[in-house]
Amino acid sequence: MSKGKNLLIAIHLLSASFAISAAPSPLTPQTAEYQVYYGSIELGKARYQLPAPEGNVYQYRFDSDVSLLVLSDRRNVRSDFISDGDQLTPMRYTHNRKGTGPSFQEQAAFAKEQSVVHSRYKDERAKLPYTDILYDPLMVQLQFRLDLAKGKKDLHYSMVKEGEIDEYDFRIIGKERMNIDSGSYETVKIEVVRDSKKRQTFFWMAPDLGYLPVRLTHFEKGSKQLDIKLLNYQFSEPARPVKPLPTEAEATTQTP
Repeated sequence: MSKGKNLLIAIHLLSASFAISAAPSPLTPQTAEYQVYYGSIELGKARYQLPAPEGNVYQYRFDSDVSLLVLSDRRNVRSDFISDGDQLTPMRYTHNRKGTGPSFQEQAAFAKEQSVVHSRYKDERAKLPYTDILYDPLMVQLQFRLDLAKGKKDLHYSMVKEGEIDEYDFRIIGKERMNIDSGSYETVKIEVVRDSKKRQTFFWMAPDLGYLPVRLTHFEKGSKQLDIKLLNYQFSEPARPVKPLPTEAEATTQTP
């Protein structure tokens, strides 16, 4: 085989390896389903969905249905936001909860140009200042993933939640292999920063999956209260199929 043919095949292999190994973006259209546990007791399932955007407007959804004996909790959450490169800006947020105990709704409309957020939580209405970068509790997850993908270390976020502006900080603990029923994943372990160790929350995110969360555990006074594990996922923009390389006989019969 000629040196030219060898070079073409080598370049083909190199480009194919990049196509196969390239990780999806956190904003790649996706669906992820999780199993929710209370301790070791199965409660139900939760699902995140990010369809393809309409222009520059994204819609992120979260739906869950969990129950324990006679207790039940169903939630439907939606976030509309826009993307400017790797910076996300919220537009609208809705959260509907039904089940055992009082049902409630939460809504927020982000009017950045007027420097105000119109919030409604249960029966309470409020106008909150929009003077800096703000997020809602759902789309902030995607911003968090984008920031990790960029190698950002200062993981501080202000979000509108339950009629108030809350501040959250996160700390990167390090890399860790996570083995769960759905597979084995190389992950980055994250901890929610709190003043007290009475409440601890850890989660593991997979860089190869656009930093998709693989597992979350929450502890109260050292006892595991909540455990959420990835069941399945799908990205709608898989790597393009790679054409098979020509055999040596086929390569030698091609016209130079």
